[in-house]
Amino acid sequence: MEYISLSDYLKNKYGTKVYKLSLTSGCTCPNRDGTISTGGCIFCSEGGSGDFAAKGMNLAEQICYARELVDKKISSKIPLEERKYIAYFQSFTNTYGDQERLMRLFSEVLSYPEIVGLSIGTRPDCLSDEMIEHLSKLNLEKEVWVELGLQTIHENTSTLINRGYLLQVFEDAYKRLTDAGLKVVVHVILGLPGESKSDIIDTIDYLAKLTPRLFGVKLQLLHILMGTKLADMYQSQPFHIYELDEYCELVCECLRHLPPETVVHRLTGDGPKRLLIAPLWSGNKKVVMNTMREAIKKAHR
Repeated sequence: MEYISLSDYLKNKYGTKVYKLSLTSGCTCPNRDGTISTGGCIFCSEGGSGDFAAKGMNLAEQICYARELVDKKISSKIPLEERKYIAYFQSFTNTYGDQERLMRLFSEVLSYPEIVGLSIGTRPDCLSDEMIEHLSKLNLEKEVWVELGLQTIHENTSTLINRGYLLQVFEDAYKRLTDAGLKVVVHVILGLPGESKSDIIDTIDYLAKLTPRLFGVKLQLLHILMGTKLADMYQSQPFHIYELDEYCELVCECLRHLPPETVVHRLTGDGPKRLLIAPLWSGNKKVVMNTMREAIKKAHR
């Protein structure tokens, strides 16, 4: 089974491996501050899905700190001046709040020569025309991706997880972003309570039929983390959690349904081990990825 991984996409485009720098914009989320809700999505931790990003630092300090963490994993054979990075604003909703401040922030981060692109995690109901226009201009200088947490196309599941917007809102944002020439990456959570494999494939098929074609997708294993409403739900009334082999089989099926040109940015995802309740097998990333690669190789035969 062949697919385009994010690593391959970046290496083909930039001629070398490109690394992500996890940064924070200082934003909150309308699903937390009372604009939509005060609870947030039921699976979201206090870190707003950005538990690995640096906090309490200005942008220059964050970039320096994130580079130190990443550079420890890079071979010393690659000179510092030749290393390339994508700036990734992951936690909470990174286009929500003071628009002028955020636009200055995004412009500033792309002024760093070693940063070749920008990836912004946000909600489809938090994208003003002004912000999209600004990102479109930045995209002419360096690559800009907008990441949208759709998770599912099923409204009953959307209500259960407290997503806070309808599918039509996603569709409107997708059109405005792609009309502006921006690349969109969509997040899908595999294993949400009450969703069957057929329900999940329905979501993948929906994404596969988007026009224009979807640039990228993140397949995210459902993690149950301490301190979330999902954890309360799981502990009071446990629901099915995928075993490793079962999850790998599901990912292979998802890949079969995606267009071959869609870049797969993620196959599973990480949850902070100190917060992880289930599935515990996901904490061993090396075993997970080795098993995943074998499953994909076997499915390709």
